[in-house]
Amino acid sequence: QVHLVESGGGLVQPGGSLRLSCKASGFTSDEYAIGWFRQAPGKEREGVSCISTYGGRTFYADFVKGRFTISADNAKTTVYLQMNSLEPEDTAVYYCATDAVLRTCNPYYRRSYRPEYWGQGTQVTVSS
Repeated sequence: QVHLVESGGGLVQPGGSLRLSCKASGFTSDEYAIGWFRQAPGKEREGVSCISTYGGRTFYADFVKGRFTISADNAKTTVYLQMNSLEPEDTAVYYCATDAVLRTCNPYYRRSYRPEYWGQGTQVTVSS
């Protein structure tokens, strides 16, 4: 059973930075795609970023390009989301998610995409 645990959220001022972590376990292969979604109050959940451990390809939503960076450790058990130049609009609960069997981030280009496995979420609040 795939298990995802996020950490690293918190309160930060506009222009500040945070790094989210997602500890992943239960995969039957070390080749998979894993990513981050977020959901702000009253809004739909949206894909933020994805990384494939198969080739290292990444996906970024337009609204975070140039500000957020996704990476994975060498053991492929922890995925990070480095968030810089944070804006109040980035305030949301951030979720780590994966289908476990897919190896590419291509599904993230569909707004309706929802992976099978989700973490519990971590709150990010950007406010002065």
